[in-house]
Amino acid sequence: MDWVERMNKAIGYIEDHINGDVDYEGAAKVACCSVYHFQRMFSFITDVPLSEYVRRRRLTLAAFELQNSSIKVIDLALKYGYESPESFTRAFQNLHCTTPTAARRNGTKLKAYPRISFQISIKGAAEMNYRIEELKGFSIVGMQERVNTSETSTIIPRIWNNAREGGLFERLWEIGAFDHSMRGLLGVCADGDFGKNEEFHYIMSIVSEQAPPERMVKRDFPEATWVVFEAEGGPEGIGGIWKRLYTEWVPVSGYELAYLPAIECYLPPEENRNELWVAVVKK
Repeated sequence: MDWVERMNKAIGYIEDHINGDVDYEGAAKVACCSVYHFQRMFSFITDVPLSEYVRRRRLTLAAFELQNSSIKVIDLALKYGYESPESFTRAFQNLHCTTPTAARRNGTKLKAYPRISFQISIKGAAEMNYRIEELKGFSIVGMQERVNTSETSTIIPRIWNNAREGGLFERLWEIGAFDHSMRGLLGVCADGDFGKNEEFHYIMSIVSEQAPPERMVKRDFPEATWVVFEAEGGPEGIGGIWKRLYTEWVPVSGYELAYLPAIECYLPPEENRNELWVAVVKK
């Protein structure tokens, strides 16, 4: 089963459960990747967060039912996962710019968001510098914080600024293992799906075999194959690599994403480049 087919099957899974509790982990399993990768991949490819897609689809289907049945608003609210008719009405009005009651009338303008389907598009005019690394097991130690996927562009820079001002960089360098292939400070992107909030753990860290100091965490990684992408310039360069990983490299590479956290490796400033490490498995 290729990448496009898996992603479309994941959308089918979401649509089959749209009236109830959409299990993001279940959808990710259908797509053969972790919840973290599935949420990020969906957002990068569609430019819409997964939770927002689910919300739009539910309210689209709710509008169809209002126009084509006599179902009560309170029953429709419960059917599509809202705790009360009031919360459903607010969400409906925010999307459709009208109330559920008004939506029953002929001539009322409503919005429809169709089911997403994935296709391969030909890209790749710009090169992607990457290499494959086989690494033995290793550990990272650092400070862990929960981050919302939709706010990475603001929260993660804040994490780095706080780390710099609070002396975390120096504390990490003191415990680092500098003979490792990942030679810089690390931003480890792990876990995901905290109550459908599209959040993940971001661990400001370094490769280390030492016990974690107070308030820090330690994560162990097994032996694995990693694809390493080079991003020239400052930290902003890695953002573009993330999108190209999902939209250009994964669909045609012959590899699948492994169920391991991804790692942003920030090298010393004089190198003027950074790296994105993503664990993969051969198809």
